[in-house]
Amino acid sequence: MTCVLSPDRLRAPTPRYTSYPTAVHFNSEVGPDQSGAWIAGLPEDAALSLYVHIPFCRALCWYCGCATTVVNTPAPIAGYLAALEAEIGAVADLLGTRRRVTHLHWGGGSPNSLSPEQILALAQRLRARFDLAEDAEFAVEIDPRFMDAARADAFAQAGVNRVSIGVQDFSPEVQAAINRQQSFDTTRRVVEDLRRAGIGALNVDLVYGLPHQTEARLSDTLDQALALRPDRLAVFGYAHLPERIRHQRLIPDAALPGFEARLRLAELATRRLVDAGYVRIGLDHFARPDDPLARAPAHRNFQGYTTDRSDALIGLGASAISRLPQGYAQNATGVADYRARVAAEGRATARGVALSDDDRLRAHVIERLMCDLTYSDAGLRRRFGDRARSLAGIVAGMDDLEAEGLIERTADGFRIPEAAAPFVRTVCTRFDAWLARTDATHAPAV
Repeated sequence: MTCVLSPDRLRAPTPRYTSYPTAVHFNSEVGPDQSGAWIAGLPEDAALSLYVHIPFCRALCWYCGCATTVVNTPAPIAGYLAALEAEIGAVADLLGTRRRVTHLHWGGGSPNSLSPEQILALAQRLRARFDLAEDAEFAVEIDPRFMDAARADAFAQAGVNRVSIGVQDFSPEVQAAINRQQSFDTTRRVVEDLRRAGIGALNVDLVYGLPHQTEARLSDTLDQALALRPDRLAVFGYAHLPERIRHQRLIPDAALPGFEARLRLAELATRRLVDAGYVRIGLDHFARPDDPLARAPAHRNFQGYTTDRSDALIGLGASAISRLPQGYAQNATGVADYRARVAAEGRATARGVALSDDDRLRAHVIERLMCDLTYSDAGLRRRFGDRARSLAGIVAGMDDLEAEGLIERTADGFRIPEAAAPFVRTVCTRFDAWLARTDATHAPAV
């Protein structure tokens, strides 16, 4: 079956679905008291995942949509780390005992904005208050432009066993347009330093849809990325939202690929990586066949696709989001606001959303579509019982998606064919009961 897509499908903005409900629906009704009660109520045997946000970079990339700020002096980082350590202590106190952690992820910003000494001190603080499992995945995101051998050694000594390396695109023309000059030689040196330090699991992050990006330039970038022999690659679609992200206004709309060109870029990346032997995971991740992400059921959270099956994810630091059985809770985004809230209350929850039974049902469907590209009625009924019937009308009303080739009916529901995988988020919107409740802008479907 081939896709017969209307221009409106290509242009239609859709959420990323790293959560459901998505973060644009979080509100101030969830604060530190609510999130604190949720954390304190976690069973003692619950497997936990920790996300730690380091909101600092040494330079501003114009394409970036992350919660980060540029710093070039040590004082702001030191002050932030003091608040972060206080929050770690407050959360650990709520849990009452030294809880088991199966996944630990540091994101940003750039965690390698920390000095080697700060890297080791932060890891030690976390290990002192939490029981990091021997087989836990400890992943860190880095910016190679500001990485050195001393930091690679510090991450290895801290226990990091997976590193995600930001690349985006190696083309000088594209890099100039997004204010991120990063040579292949710089990136290769960092890869060599990490492997020499003993960190063998490496991811490379790329982006399609960037200004002045062409199929030829992306193909060259893929050649260079593959030469690094990463275990995983992510190829994210650039989300150009200048109405929400002021520095993206430095990128002129005329320099961006059109909707049809974006689709061709996404298809090119998929074809090249699959031909190179990588297994496609969901929408935009690729893994070597022997990588855990290719061998185990995939899950999806705010860091993308993961093997993380923890019962709860606790976010620490400015803007970090916790995913708890009762709902989502997000810390204050601004560093000053975050520090003030921690100083006043020990924790910094600013907003969130409590989950209903209907939210949990739809969240499960959306996650499995994003990961497996399938909808199974039998599987849904085994997990949710009679409540699964509430979605039958939605599935029955997908004739238009079937006619366009976005889904194929099966005896047990439907699947999204490989050719339509770039449009999985479009299919997910059919199950999104919150989508019409906001006028927030989103990136295009592809």
